[in-house]
Amino acid sequence: MRRTLLSLAMLAITIPLGIAVRYAPLHLPWFWSKYLGSMLWAVALYWLIAAILPRTKPKALALIAGIISLLVEFSRLTPERHIDAFRLTLAGKLLLGRFFSWKNIAAYLVAIALTAWLDARLLQPHPRNGNVTHAS
Repeated sequence: MRRTLLSLAMLAITIPLGIAVRYAPLHLPWFWSKYLGSMLWAVALYWLIAAILPRTKPKALALIAGIISLLVEFSRLTPERHIDAFRLTLAGKLLLGRFFSWKNIAAYLVAIALTAWLDARLLQPHPRNGNVTHAS
């Protein structure tokens, strides 16, 4: 339960940050203005999956999040009337995006890798004195 709550807390922090980066006048440098929102989307995806699969190790969570982010990005290359109509809404823009970009894929994968590293190093329980503990 602790792992799920921690993941949901991280998700609750990440989502407003991502929306702020996309829509608040933060006057960030161009690179961060362009890619930080995409990176935070991928971070939110990681924490959502971690909340759903709390016993899964960070490397496996990263793999799942990476595959989902690739599927979402590549789905933009295949037109589908209902999904394309949803992409034009605010929720569609935030959840699925509108345009395919190799650079967004790179941003997703870097963000997911960094989040998994953070999860493994700082948030996962570590063995102490040979005792192994498991997050629940």
